[in-house]
Amino acid sequence: MRPDDIDAVVEVARLSFPDHFEDRACFQNRLALYPRGCFVLAEGDAAPNGYLIAYPWRAESAPPLNRVIEGLPAEPALIYLHDLALHPEARGGGVTGAVVERLAEQATEDGWPAIALVAVNDAVRFWSRHGFVEQATEGMAAKLASYGSDARYMTRLL
Repeated sequence: MRPDDIDAVVEVARLSFPDHFEDRACFQNRLALYPRGCFVLAEGDAAPNGYLIAYPWRAESAPPLNRVIEGLPAEPALIYLHDLALHPEARGGGVTGAVVERLAEQATEDGWPAIALVAVNDAVRFWSRHGFVEQATEGMAAKLASYGSDARYMTRLL
């Protein structure tokens, strides 16, 4: 992802997560904090039709939605997959699985033991197919409620 991709990323996010929309500043923030974990899905020079954002974070934790974070944790434990979205017209081609695997390969190369995420929009089955397992975490109950009633904290060991 590059700074000039942000407008297209924001549009994909708006279409994909109308109930969990995040401001442009959040996408700029994540790209500035950890560009290595920010990917766009695009064909050639076309505008991105999808994206993935991930960064080092604490285990059994998730950053608040629609908030700029001041910095990455001093002692992160894993890679947090903050967001994966694909434009509705680009769905169904299997590209999301490829970018998830690319992130897993990169995280493994970098020595991270796991990837974590919060599954929303009834996406538990999708993430389960990609090796993620639901984690019951008492400390996450209030945080998950802010993501919606179907939100689940999931991890994938690398």
